[in-house]
Amino acid sequence: MTTHAEQTDPRAQTYAERERLAALLAGLTPAQWDAPSLCAGWRVREVVAHITFPFRTRPLRFIAGLAAAGFSFNRYSDTAARRDASRMSADELLRSLRGNIHHPWQPPRGGQAGALSHDVIHGLDITEPLGLPAAPPDRIAIVLANTDTNARSLAYFGVDLTGFTLRATDAEIAIGTGAHVVELPAKDILLTVTGRRPLPAVSP
Repeated sequence: MTTHAEQTDPRAQTYAERERLAALLAGLTPAQWDAPSLCAGWRVREVVAHITFPFRTRPLRFIAGLAAAGFSFNRYSDTAARRDASRMSADELLRSLRGNIHHPWQPPRGGQAGALSHDVIHGLDITEPLGLPAAPPDRIAIVLANTDTNARSLAYFGVDLTGFTLRATDAEIAIGTGAHVVELPAKDILLTVTGRRPLPAVSP
């Protein structure tokens, strides 16, 4: 039985999300592994390669790769995902995830909440286009509660919430301070604030 502490602990939720994703990936067909994800230019296999990349990469190799990419993290991530997705089979990518459910990796300055966000957001990049179940709303709410939603951070994803508040219909979380309240499932709020889904076409 899951305790309340486990339900709200980012570490426990990170492990649970990795287990959930591994179970879903185990049932994918070859065509689904090659299906487009929500990450532009990446198939499902590139997303899985990206999720598992930190488990296979030592710090010195990461620094060397980042330097070779002109210290552009996005360029380096894209190169690494495409390289690993081309050289690793679906089974190898799945084993990389299954074998690292409890891996301690955390993104720089992101902490455990950042690790959870990484897995949940990229999990949605896979499950949404394939029509598969998303992470539980309460898990997504933890991600949203730890998501930097100031104007500068949102602008990185091309998002402007001026005048809006996005309130979850299935979890206790709201993003924004605007007078115009838009009610959405928690997963749709996360997809919106990360630029994966446009803000509903309504005027504040």
